Amino acid sequence: MQQTTNTIVMIRPVNFRMNEQTAVNNYYQKVLDGLLPETVNAKAQQEFDAYVDKLRAVGITVVVIEDTNEHDTPDSIFPNNWISFHENGNVGLYPMYAENRRLERREDVLFKLEEEGFQINQIVDYTSAEEEGVFLEGTGSLLLDRENRKAYCALSPRADEDLFIEFCEDFEYTPVIFTANQTVDGKRKAIYHTNVMMCLAETFAVICLDTIDDKKERKHVVENLKQDGKEVITISEAQVNNFAGNMLQVRGKDDKRYLIMSQAAYDSLRPAQIELIEKHCDILSSSLDTIEACGGGSARCMMAEVFLPKA
Repeated sequence: MQQTTNTIVMIRPVNFRMNEQTAVNNYYQKVLDGLLPETVNAKAQQEFDAYVDKLRAVGITVVVIEDTNEHDTPDSIFPNNWISFHENGNVGLYPMYAENRRLERREDVLFKLEEEGFQINQIVDYTSAEEEGVFLEGTGSLLLDRENRKAYCALSPRADEDLFIEFCEDFEYTPVIFTANQTVDGKRKAIYHTNVMMCLAETFAVICLDTIDDKKERKHVVENLKQDGKEVITISEAQVNNFAGNMLQVRGKDDKRYLIMSQAAYDSLRPAQIELIEKHCDILSSSLDTIEACGGGSARCMMAEVFLPKA
């Protein structure tokens, strides 16, 4: 089992804007006053295209799929929430909290990967849980340590404990469950996705331990990471607000490892933290200011990793 892949799927937006349906519990979204929707979308497309160019320049295979105007899908740029691809040829489909995000699920994404020579054996579909108001938003909610078969999940309105355990049974992962909070108007509220406060790489993890208020849970998470030989690199809640937790390790040309993050995330890191990361791999950053502000997601959310076998 490999923790990193060379191939990712990215969806190029056509109607990107702030999604009012997700803003109810994604406290990272902001309203950009005075910008027309088409301006916001054009800026997002520019950031998207520059990001894809940077990834391809280091030899990362990016399968770009254009979004369509068929539905109103302002968050389609974040495909990792509705789909995941696994080494055994299985594909996970996930129940989404916001109704307009459910429209992002598209069969043609699978056809495109099959055209690219990937093999799909089985689709494990959890989407019927939406009818019960139960959600688990893909690798936003689930952080997979594929090598050590552990799945980390911060419970939230978008990450249901029972469904998470069901996923772990189906895909043969050991669950590591905790709660992660952020301060909103003086109150501690659940962080909407695990991958905002934590990133799992092959030999290290970047994590904001300050978000895990329960000391026992915090200790449990750290013990699991250390048990698997990962160096724990801590970040602050202020850095999480700059998306320094929303990173992904990917393989480029000649199997070289890169930690992918936004420019805002990189700029928020202290020199000592950068040094710790660069002991393990190179850093690749790209400006995603508009996408982060309106979408409340960053570099990691935009990449759906492909681990499917080649046919």
